[in-house]
Order: sequence, then structure tokens, then C-alpha cells
Amino acid sequence: MTGLMDEGPRLLRGGPVATAIREQVASDVAAFKDEFGYQPALAVLVVGADAPSLVYLHKILDGCRLVGIGDRLVELPADSSEADVSHALADLQADPRIAGIIVQQPLPKGIGLRAVIDTLDPMRDIDGIHPLNAGLLSLGYDGFLPATAHASVEILRQSGIPISGKHCVVVGRSNVIGKPAGLLMLRENATVTICHSKTEDLPAIVRSADIVIVAIGKANFVTGDMLKPGAVVVDVGINVVEGKLVGDVHFESAARVASAITPVPGGVGPLTNAILLTHLVQAARAKATGRIPLGAHSLAVPVPEAN
Repeated sequence: MTGLMDEGPRLLRGGPVATAIREQVASDVAAFKDEFGYQPALAVLVVGADAPSLVYLHKILDGCRLVGIGDRLVELPADSSEADVSHALADLQADPRIAGIIVQQPLPKGIGLRAVIDTLDPMRDIDGIHPLNAGLLSLGYDGFLPATAHASVEILRQSGIPISGKHCVVVGRSNVIGKPAGLLMLRENATVTICHSKTEDLPAIVRSADIVIVAIGKANFVTGDMLKPGAVVVDVGINVVEGKLVGDVHFESAARVASAITPVPGGVGPLTNAILLTHLVQAARAKATGRIPLGAHSLAVPVPEAN
């Protein structure tokens, strides 16, 4: 292990996997248009301008154009009301071509998630924020998975990183990344610890992990001295510091300790965007055929045993 780390860690890049996924999606979209006669579309609803989120969302829309998926961006001001958000969602869902909807997270203060989930059709919720999809995930069944959490686990699987039996520490307990990433790692038979802002002696817990998934939303929060030598690090963070995108992990110090690490940018992000496109195609086909879209886009593992 020492020799490997002396040469630097293995970089877990999402780009090559994302390219292969997009090629398949482009083929699937072409077949869909031939069969049903229209171009499926993705809508993105943004409430207030947030630099990291906008970078992420515009890359998703760029990905749509590459594979032949229609795209629609709706921007509401930060002082919008909950009623404004609900009305915007209802308008989008009135368009039969829109098969999937993504709502910018986090929402501005004063707008509760209830304004979204009371209106959002769970079968168009391709980023898995609706309680129906979240509940299916928590029970070990298949619904639309939160795409970033999905990508954080899929990049390990696609890279051949052993997961079963390993201790995974997830730093961050958000409903869109931390919690679902922990549940997905449980599906892969990892032993999971989820840490958060109230965790005591966080560095010691992180140092016990074979795999660390960091999604806390603080630039350079996890440093190399918090890692066990040879740990695998998945950095889900996206932050803008002095005009540059950086992760939640201090890459330079972590790279001196880790055996494998995702770079930011270029790690989880590209794979997240590609996975969302697969979710969109599944939602579009389900909508066109009247079939509930459960199962086709989930991780390729069975429902876990309770023990």
C-alpha cells in the first residue's frame, strides 16, 4: 500500500463512465422518438441564483442537448413565494413532453420543501426528493434515486472498489445526498456510519473508515490527517473558492494518504449528470406507456436481507 500511495492515489474519474452512459442514452432517446413521435424533455426549476448549483444545473442541461433530450430552464427570483414555486411546477407538469423535473436544492429560506412535494409528480421526480421515492429507497425497494448519491456509490462500483464488508463513513446527513448515500452503501453490504455537525470526535470516526463519502457542503473540510492510510475517498462537494470549484475534501493533503480519490471537478459530477439522463429516459418511457418506472434504473443489487 505504501508504494501505491508514494506514486499518488488512483483518481476515480467520472468522465469515462459518463461518456459510455451518454452514448447509450442517445441511442435510447433516438429509439424513443421513433416509437412515440416526440422528444422527451427535462425541466429544471431554479429559485434564486446560487453559483455552485447553477454550474451543476447548466451542465445537466448541456448533457441533455448532447443526447437529444429537450431542456427547459425556469428561473424564479429568490423572494418568490411557496405559491409561486407550486404554480411553476404545475405549469411544467402540464406539458406532456416534460418527463422529468429537477428542483434546485437547497431552496431559499422561507420556501419549505412542502411547496415542492405537494405539487411534484413523483413519477417525474428523477432526482428522488419526493417522499414516495425516498420511502422506497429507505425500505430497500426501487424508486427514483437521488442522482448524486447514486453516482457516489456507482463510481465505486464502476471502479471495482470493494464495498461489501467495508466500513463506510458518510460525512453529511442531508436528505438528498448523505442519508441516501448511506442507504445505498448498506445495499452494497457496507457497514455504514453517518456523521453530522453534532458528531463528537469526528476526525477519529472518519479515520476509522475504509471508504469516506463527504457531502457536508464546506470547502476543504476533510483533510488528510483525518483519513486512514489507504482509505478510498469520494468527494461529493462542490464549492466556489476564489473563482475555482473545490470539493469538501482538501485534495492535496488527502491525496498523500488515500489509495483512491475522486477529483473535483471531474469525479462524481459528470457521473451524476449522466445518471440523471438515464432516469429521464426511464421516466419518459414509463409516462408514454403508462407503466410505473420502478426498478429499471436502480443499482443492480437485490433487496438486502434484514440481518
